[in-house]
Amino acid sequence: MTRQIRITDAIALLGLSLLALASAAADAPGTIDVATSTIVATFKQEGVPVEAAFTRFTGHIVYDAKNVAAASASADIVTGSLDLGDEAYNAEVRKKGWFASATYPKATFRTTSIEGVNAVRFTATGPLTIKGRALVMTVPVTVSTTPAGTAFDGVFTVSRRAFGIGDAMWDDVIEDKVEVRFHLVDSAK
Repeated sequence: MTRQIRITDAIALLGLSLLALASAAADAPGTIDVATSTIVATFKQEGVPVEAAFTRFTGHIVYDAKNVAAASASADIVTGSLDLGDEAYNAEVRKKGWFASATYPKATFRTTSIEGVNAVRFTATGPLTIKGRALVMTVPVTVSTTPAGTAFDGVFTVSRRAFGIGDAMWDDVIEDKVEVRFHLVDSAK
């Protein structure tokens, strides 16, 4: 007796398999738990601080307090996910003069070196790439244990002009310096 599998059953089986793989990858040690992590940009518009969170990102952190120099990290941030609290503003920053999200859908950071300060502090150095421009950044990071997992927190400042973000006509309205604050939680508990 020959058993035939219907195409819809095969697609459903494939979908379940992919979901299981994605779930296993999300729980792999070092994978950033997006549900408990945040990446927030703060800039001043006419002298008033404006906070906006990136709502979509992925990443991986490998960290051992006993061997900090062997640590590594990577993050991919969806540029079109910056949420200013209003869809009209969100659509504006996705345009060519700002993030050019259609052409450059992701900003990335990849460590090239980690230097330990102590078991709970290190600096991560590597290229931050936005709109196809890569600048080497050194970012101080603090490590802590939370109920959700190991957390990595840091703050650094970037120049939006250095990455070609924003039209020159906005230079008197929006400050060049943008503070980026992150709280990244390892999904493995």
